Amino acid sequence: MRWLFNLSFRHKIPLWTSFLISVSIFVVGAALMTRAYQDMKTAVVISAGNLAHTLANTLAPALLHDNVWRAFEIARSPIRAESAKTPVAVDAVVVLGRDRRIFVSSDPDTLPMLADAATLGPDWLQLSERLATPSEETWPLVLEPQDSGYLYLVLPITDKDAQLGHLVLRYAKSVFHPWFIDTIWQGLGIGLLVLAVLIPINWYWGSRMATPLVDLAQRMGMMLKSVPEPLPPDLYPYHDELGQLFAAYDRMVLALRDKAALENEMVKSERLAAIGQLTAGIAHEINNPLAGLMTTVDTLKLRRNLDPRALRQLELIDRGLMQIRDTVAALLVQTKVQARPLNPHDLEDVHTLIQPQIGKRRIQLDWSAAMPAELPAPASLVRQILINLLLNAIQAAAEGGHVSLWLGRKAESASCLSIEVRNDGTLLGDEQLAHLFEPFASTRPGGHGLGLWVTYQIVTQLEGRITARNVDGQVEFVVNLPLGESPCSTASP
Repeated sequence: MRWLFNLSFRHKIPLWTSFLISVSIFVVGAALMTRAYQDMKTAVVISAGNLAHTLANTLAPALLHDNVWRAFEIARSPIRAESAKTPVAVDAVVVLGRDRRIFVSSDPDTLPMLADAATLGPDWLQLSERLATPSEETWPLVLEPQDSGYLYLVLPITDKDAQLGHLVLRYAKSVFHPWFIDTIWQGLGIGLLVLAVLIPINWYWGSRMATPLVDLAQRMGMMLKSVPEPLPPDLYPYHDELGQLFAAYDRMVLALRDKAALENEMVKSERLAAIGQLTAGIAHEINNPLAGLMTTVDTLKLRRNLDPRALRQLELIDRGLMQIRDTVAALLVQTKVQARPLNPHDLEDVHTLIQPQIGKRRIQLDWSAAMPAELPAPASLVRQILINLLLNAIQAAAEGGHVSLWLGRKAESASCLSIEVRNDGTLLGDEQLAHLFEPFASTRPGGHGLGLWVTYQIVTQLEGRITARNVDGQVEFVVNLPLGESPCSTASP
């Protein structure tokens, strides 16, 4: 049976519901059949009671005067009457004396006169014992012996409070069968009609509820490989618990997409920094010999009495060297990612990225970033600026030292985004400050000096300004970037 519980909800819900509907209809039908049988029996008992009272009153004089033939005629009258053709026709009429012997019966062959009732079979034995037991019976007395095909109704025959005997009417239970079969067919027809209406509705609503759940399970199973698509909005347009579950899933998917986009952007930013470092190194190695070659060509072109053919060759070489110079210069232009506004999540990402370095060097970081929901500044490039400046400050600070960041808009210029990064490392000398943003001008042993140069290139592309100075015993880098189309008017200190 476990396989049944492992079925998909799109099959399990309709199957279980159909099973419950069928069982419910069966139980209700069985209850109605039982009630119908009881109602039929009650109708027979009422009809038999009316007949018994009439016969008892009629038989009393014949029994009092010991008129057997008259009593026989009266007992046979219900059998011969036209009413015998009705479904509740009496099967036998028996008059018992006070000694519980048959005084007269409508069927003398099977129920002979003067026979002791107790000797006629189990039904009559039970009836005789019941009449022999002194008790306050409620008349008419209805007996339905177990495993018997008959129903008995007993009524005393009296004359002026003197009991003369008992009248017994016997009905075959088979008279109930036509009524009961008709009732069964009617109930079966109604039950099938109800099933024909409810089961399609049940399958529709079961599938309507299960299809989104199946789709949700499949999409969540894809999360380890990629971010799945949100559920279609018209798949389950209701606001119950399932609707709330699907809405929460859609919000989670959107959040995962934003996270994946941020991660991709961080990777792109790191790649941009790597490309900047690589191109700067290549440019440095190429530009030095290139400048010498171009100087040599210019010197040769200044010589007099130069052969025109040689002059044309020198001009060709000069144009080729200039093309090489322009190609190298093009490599130094940083590729921009698609611009999007800077938001607090970007600052949180930067804070997270520098934590390993902070912990490794046991640096105390003071972080102060005051900004609204978003700012009209290119998020990728600002993130790269922050990462470069903070990593540079962490590496420059003494182990267990102090680094601080302030980011926001100053009161004097709301059109500028200001970034201030400080560290308590070794102060910069005048020579270092003069060449700080040049490639390979590192201020620490083992450094390549390209991080600040890349930062300078980005700030320049954004039409901003970057400066460095020693203040209050600390090294401070200040970046001012324009927000939107307005120029940044904040002057560097």
